[in-house]
Amino acid sequence: MQAYGDNRVFGLDLLRVVAILLVVFSSVYFIVPDIQGAIYQLMSVAGVVGVEIFLVLSGFLVGKTFYKLYLKEDFSFKAIKHFWLRRWFRVLPNYVLALIFSILVNIYIGHNLPNDLWKYFVLLQNFVSDTSSGFFYESWSITVGEFTALLGPLFLYCTLFIKTKISKSRLFLLITLLVIAIFLISKWLYSLNDNAKTMEAWSTGLKTVVIYRIDAVYYGVLVGYISIVKPRFWKQCKYFALVLSLLLFYCVHVVVNQSYWFIETHPTFWNVWYLPLNSIAIVLILPFLSQWHTTPKMMSQSIRFLSSIAYAVYVIHYSIVLRLMMNNIPSRNLPKFDSIIYILVYISILVLLGYFINRYFEEPLRTIRNSSKTNHFFK
Repeated sequence: MQAYGDNRVFGLDLLRVVAILLVVFSSVYFIVPDIQGAIYQLMSVAGVVGVEIFLVLSGFLVGKTFYKLYLKEDFSFKAIKHFWLRRWFRVLPNYVLALIFSILVNIYIGHNLPNDLWKYFVLLQNFVSDTSSGFFYESWSITVGEFTALLGPLFLYCTLFIKTKISKSRLFLLITLLVIAIFLISKWLYSLNDNAKTMEAWSTGLKTVVIYRIDAVYYGVLVGYISIVKPRFWKQCKYFALVLSLLLFYCVHVVVNQSYWFIETHPTFWNVWYLPLNSIAIVLILPFLSQWHTTPKMMSQSIRFLSSIAYAVYVIHYSIVLRLMMNNIPSRNLPKFDSIIYILVYISILVLLGYFINRYFEEPLRTIRNSSKTNHFFK
């Protein structure tokens, strides 16, 4: 066993790898759409859980960073602007790159581009509704994360103008809980007006829409706060929280399915509680994984590599790579062995392209972002 090093946490990188593996596993359904049974059930859940992990993990990491920034005496709008610019420098280049290639892919395969294509360039395509019809489908979670990073700091900045004896730490907690409550209420209001009661309507009308999903990131922000202000509790609860997480996942994905709680019969559960319960199950894993620092050397190298390409793989996996493959070499009705080869080629292309994007696009940009000149300019 060896230390993971480089100020990274092995457990969190492992969680990021699990998330991208779940997302890619889910996309395999489009290659073998006739698959049924337990594997189909796993595929239908994997994509949802994988993206929820990305959202919660983003909240956990960003929340810890911004909490520390908020507590500084020199906290100001200038500090917020610096925070935004560094984050956008990290997230938006891959987003824009994937968006441009998604447009080219759509043109190449002869599909119409969205009428509101301009919204994708300002991250508004799924702010109040998702009308993407499959175009750059991966983008919805990125917009949720970026609107959270945009609005969250502003909420905290507003507290500077409130005369109160409440400490900054307590205000951070109150704002976080308030945001979670507001977006739970938004889901409840959606449920009251949900006349469709279908999984397709749920997916495009709720699951992928910013005004209903910001709380997914804020569950991560909440536990990031707890990990800082209650470090002893954070260390002591890791095994208990891990057990609770596994039980909750089992209840949400096994017990609910076996009890036939479908959206047609239990819309309130699906519209209001299903996604938050997934988020809570994920945050309960974080005390354990955030304290997992050592690992066998071979496993360490593999996880570090896969974690480094996870974001690049995510933005290209369906709208670019899979759609191009299926357009040029349709996978439907392929023999079983050929389908396996098709899947292996798909995964290999993702890993290869993920590596090249990370090595020759993300890393140079990261070097620029972390340079003293750039930091001085941002300040």
